[in-house]
Amino acid sequence: MKTSLRKQEIINKSEILFKEKGYSAVTMRDIATVMGMKAASLYNHIKSKQEILSDIILSLAEDFTSGMEVIVSSDKTTVEKLQDVISLHVQITTDHPSGMASLNADWMHLEEKLDYYLELRDAYEENFRQLISSGIKNKEIAVVNPEVVVFSILSTLRSLYLWIPKKDDFNLKELDADLSKVLLGGVII
Repeated sequence: MKTSLRKQEIINKSEILFKEKGYSAVTMRDIATVMGMKAASLYNHIKSKQEILSDIILSLAEDFTSGMEVIVSSDKTTVEKLQDVISLHVQITTDHPSGMASLNADWMHLEEKLDYYLELRDAYEENFRQLISSGIKNKEIAVVNPEVVVFSILSTLRSLYLWIPKKDDFNLKELDADLSKVLLGGVII
């Protein structure tokens, strides 16, 4: 989905507004003010606030989905794949902390794109479940309920956007390694 530079700037500033105020509280006038333009001028670049939200959320969901597909299809061990999933979340969250806020808090406002988003999310979570089940089958992961593992790991990864912007001095590689150690430590055999 290719966007003009101005449209991308509108999307980027809107991400921040949506994170700060919540999607429902942000108006087109708010977005125009942050952009330094009249609200009517926004419509030269976008159709609606809904289009902005869709662009934010679907772009991230597609990044997660394509990243997961690459990870699942690799020849790595299950543990290495799970470490790669953690790295995928860290990378996307670090690159788009405000967008991740919308992905996590505002997805239910997607309206006509909601079904597509839910398909992406369900496929992603199913791939995650299959990784865990495969790890159990291959005796790389302890015998535990895959749903509990997926819930536990994704709960932490999905909330990284709240924590990362507050940490100015973190090292991305160390964060990846530490999260893998903490999140996978209880399940790796």
